[in-house]
Amino acid sequence: MSQQQRLHIVPPDSPEPLEARSSTEPSALQPHGAQPSPKDDDDGDDNIGSPYLNGESNSTEDQQLDEAMDRTRDDSSLSGNVAQTMLPRDRQRRTATYDYAYEKSLSHAEAKLFYQRHQLESKYADGEIPQSPALSSRSTTVPVMPAGEGEGEYLSRPASIASRMSSQGDAPLAHGQPSVPETLSGYSPVLRPQPASPLQRKPSDGFTTLDRSSRNFAPQSSISNEPKPHLPSAEGVYGTGVGTGAGFGAAQGPGGFASSDDAITTELRIICQKIQGLLDMRHKYIRRSLQTSSDNPRDQPGWAIYPPPPEPAWDDETYPPGTGSMSNSMTMSGAPRTTTNPKGEPVLPSPARRKRKLGQDIGEDFFLEDLLPVPGPSRMTFALDENSVYQVYESEEACKQRQPIFNIPSLREFYMDLDTVTEVSTDGPTKSFAFKRLSYLEGKFQLHVLLNEYQEMADSKKVPHRDFYNVRKVDTHVHHSACMNQKHLLRFIKSKIKKSPDEVVLFRDGKHLTLREVFESINLTAYDLSIDTLDMHAHKDSFHRFDKFNLKYNPVGESRLREIFLKTDNFIKGRYLAEITKEVISDLESSKYQMAEWRISIYGRSLDEWDKLAAWVVDNKLFSPNIRWLIQVPRLYDVYKSSGMMENFEEVIRNVYQPLFEVTKDPSSHPKLHIFLQRVVGFDSVDDESKPERRLFRKFPIPKKWNTKQNPPYSYWIYFMFANMASLNNWRKQQGFNTFVLRPHCGEAGDPDHLAAAVLCCYGISHGILLRKVPLLQYLYYLDQIGIAMSPLSNNALFLTYDKNPCASFFRRGLNISLSTDDPLQFAFTKEPLIEEYAVAAQIYKFSAVDMCELAKHSVDQCGFELSLKHRWLGPTCHRPGVEGNNMAKSNVPDLREQFRQETLLGELSL
Repeated sequence: MSQQQRLHIVPPDSPEPLEARSSTEPSALQPHGAQPSPKDDDDGDDNIGSPYLNGESNSTEDQQLDEAMDRTRDDSSLSGNVAQTMLPRDRQRRTATYDYAYEKSLSHAEAKLFYQRHQLESKYADGEIPQSPALSSRSTTVPVMPAGEGEGEYLSRPASIASRMSSQGDAPLAHGQPSVPETLSGYSPVLRPQPASPLQRKPSDGFTTLDRSSRNFAPQSSISNEPKPHLPSAEGVYGTGVGTGAGFGAAQGPGGFASSDDAITTELRIICQKIQGLLDMRHKYIRRSLQTSSDNPRDQPGWAIYPPPPEPAWDDETYPPGTGSMSNSMTMSGAPRTTTNPKGEPVLPSPARRKRKLGQDIGEDFFLEDLLPVPGPSRMTFALDENSVYQVYESEEACKQRQPIFNIPSLREFYMDLDTVTEVSTDGPTKSFAFKRLSYLEGKFQLHVLLNEYQEMADSKKVPHRDFYNVRKVDTHVHHSACMNQKHLLRFIKSKIKKSPDEVVLFRDGKHLTLREVFESINLTAYDLSIDTLDMHAHKDSFHRFDKFNLKYNPVGESRLREIFLKTDNFIKGRYLAEITKEVISDLESSKYQMAEWRISIYGRSLDEWDKLAAWVVDNKLFSPNIRWLIQVPRLYDVYKSSGMMENFEEVIRNVYQPLFEVTKDPSSHPKLHIFLQRVVGFDSVDDESKPERRLFRKFPIPKKWNTKQNPPYSYWIYFMFANMASLNNWRKQQGFNTFVLRPHCGEAGDPDHLAAAVLCCYGISHGILLRKVPLLQYLYYLDQIGIAMSPLSNNALFLTYDKNPCASFFRRGLNISLSTDDPLQFAFTKEPLIEEYAVAAQIYKFSAVDMCELAKHSVDQCGFELSLKHRWLGPTCHRPGVEGNNMAKSNVPDLREQFRQETLLGELSL
């Protein structure tokens, strides 16, 4: 038998450990009797690996070969009966790629490893330290040396892992502990001092030097204009430094940069200063408008939600396991739970009122008298200044002297900052830098998935009662008038035709019309109606035709049917729309894990729009723990001006914001509006972004003087929505009322400059697909984790085909994106449009279960629901970053994924 065959059949379970063999023994790959060279004696890597490469002598190999053949014969004799029952075609014969004896030995070795693993787990369960003698005897020592501390402790790792590992080891995390994922089965987390081993890498190795430098970060004070407490200065961040600084300097120093600040290239320093300046600029606007996560009073612990959300089905703190008569029963004894009012006083639930079951009797737990009386008036006052921004004053005297309390950025300051953002985003070197960083982030995520995909899936499987279907997910961008699907609307219309044909629903051309007369006027009956006759789905004819898409809101192409069924302000006071809204709410509550933030319109045509909308919500009791509202303001000034409804743009601002300042000053002036605003989370600006914006003025006039028929540009709209909302937020926070955020439609089409305006003023945006064309703005959205509610199915029908949508690329790079439905009436086919959105994305983009749960977690982070509800959904520390804020039992997102995202983000911020 040849020597190569001997090497192949040697069993792997040799009784002699690998480390017990001397490195001076002749290798099986050398000629018999040859002596090892001194070089081979010093280098330990040549002997690391499979035991097949370490032969002792020809006699020893012959002996092992004979023993292996004897075992093979015994096994063959024991399984002879089985072999006789097998057909000849089922018998596996030895080929060039298959050897029965070798496969048998491997199976035996795997069985031994499984048994050892089981023994380790049983010892660990009994309180012993899990350490396998077989595994520890094969481990080599790799030193863990924090930067500047010299020789220290050593970390035991298997030789197969340590063969290409640097002498630095894992980077130290907080409190000096080594960063070793507990879920990696190959690690032996036992720290002990050990002598130097020939298996350790030499300090002169280039890979070692680069890896060591990548874990030693130093703060770059010269490129930071704002203190960042999360900057990893004294502690390393695993896996971020190699790609961060390599290539920018010849000499390697801390963080992979050049050895001193003077050696850093001037271009890199200027780029980092520009990016940091843009981030500081955004933070200035967000702080002044109170849009940060800690500014909203509704997120304080004492905030009362009415009607109160349902109690959790199980609460370990209130009902610890084992209490009550039966520890496994879901009905446990105990004191009734209490809530607190805004003053911190306990409020017991009313025993006289029965709690409704979710999905049934929508609104029956809401009673207006429970919220009365509303708070009294404020001593402060407000007025519209000469720049069409509402300002808040301490008193009437301060108002006369024009001394506002809050400092709101002026229109001139905003456009100067916007020009700075646009200038930096079009700078060549800065664009190249951002593009390379984004490419690096995407590649780094792909590497993370290759290395940790199976471990993440294993971690997810360990979580009981959690998968994608029962983690909370929020539809962060959906228009209320299109929140139902076509089949739902069709059934509702047919039922009304059959049950209420003689009900007066419309007043047009000086006479009242019943529902039967309306359908007779368009020559239709209930039998004629179908999905095709409704014609509300956005098919191919709507691509790049936003005008045709707007017509899809009209059932059967008739605006009168839209007015009857899909409007809140009509002859029947929006009763039909309220009824179908309750049906959609019932479906959401029945699903339990799906929430929605519906966007409803305030057009700015009159001052009483707010009161009508609030009355519609309150009178119809459209309150649910699964629903919150955003107010969308369509940019339709040019339509109003052309029809003669308005003289200038200032009238739109007055109609939108004056009622809000009035109800903040004195809630009793608009009591229903005050109650409705408690469920409103923010503002939106919506219209066709693809419309061209002609700049008629070198310097934009103030709204009072904007009296042309030309619609103001997007940035002009955004600034005045931001400025008035900022003044309103500051006043409402002082009064103890909830504040609002700005989350407009942005980056769906049109000019990419829209995204620059949103960087300055907006808490989050919807769509954002044009970020793929502006690398720097995309990088800024990543660095500040600005929320983006993406709707690939909507974009596929209107502006961008599904395969070209950057949603998957944004996710891999680490942008804070969530999936939303936009308009289920036009795009969805199923009863659960949000699940449909996730399902299509998972199929097209190959999203894993972990990816889907991460997207769902992003949607909860972006939404405007109260922090107390988010604590229920994601855990009590969900507002903290990284692993500290992750609760796998709630989110089903592995800590390994959260750790990777947070460390990568900190690495980019440390630039």
